[in-house]
Amino acid sequence: MIILNLIKRTTFAAQLLNRSIFNNSLYNGIKYCVTRNIHLSQPAHDINEDVNNKLMEFFDVPKNWNENEVKHGRSWNLAELRIKSNSDLHKIWFILLKELNMLKTMEHEYKREWKWWASPERIDKVQDSMKNIETVVRERNQAYHMLESGTDGEQPGQYITNALGLREYKKSVEHIVPYWANKKWREANPRGCHGPDYQKFMRLYREKIYNDKRKGRNRDKNHVIRLLSRFPNLDRNVLKGKYPQINFDTLNKKDLYRGHYVPDVE
Repeated sequence: MIILNLIKRTTFAAQLLNRSIFNNSLYNGIKYCVTRNIHLSQPAHDINEDVNNKLMEFFDVPKNWNENEVKHGRSWNLAELRIKSNSDLHKIWFILLKELNMLKTMEHEYKREWKWWASPERIDKVQDSMKNIETVVRERNQAYHMLESGTDGEQPGQYITNALGLREYKKSVEHIVPYWANKKWREANPRGCHGPDYQKFMRLYREKIYNDKRKGRNRDKNHVIRLLSRFPNLDRNVLKGKYPQINFDTLNKKDLYRGHYVPDVE
């Protein structure tokens, strides 16, 4: 919600300017002033003042506009973040948050102008980095609570059966009235169901899961057969470690991966 509100505010400010960021008139030096009763950030009254212009922080640098590709790095991994201090993690999180706000704003602006946005994978890398930071912070919180109280400090929960009859994990929430005594809430949130429609749904759902697993095993087996056909000297132990669900004894008996090559004759 915070990012969406920032995007809405930025888009509204751009509409007040009555011109796009891709228009050359953005740097024509025209002065403007927007009067508001309250300011949440430092106001910028000159487009050309890039240092003091807080509005332009929501946009990418001008040299990346209308480019086919923008050079960028990879995301932060867990090994790099685990050696950082809490202060450094806070700084990295703030930088990533500003970068995500800028990328979301640019994505919205490019879509509004019906133009190609270069390197959209930057959003995924920033989100992966922020997710890794949350993982590291959660690990440290769990270690602290285990040391102090002997518990992980996470919100407790349990697996329940939803209205479709599927098992899902739900975090526990404190209520004034318990579940077994709240008749109105139990009627609005039923747990489990029965009947012919439910039985049909569960049968089709299990069939879908089985077909997905079967197709996945077949894809892995065909991939292994192609690898062994092209590279007969490939290490079997490496393949067994990567594809433990493949029965290599069956492949050896059926001789499925023999390639079209002439064996060496001594």
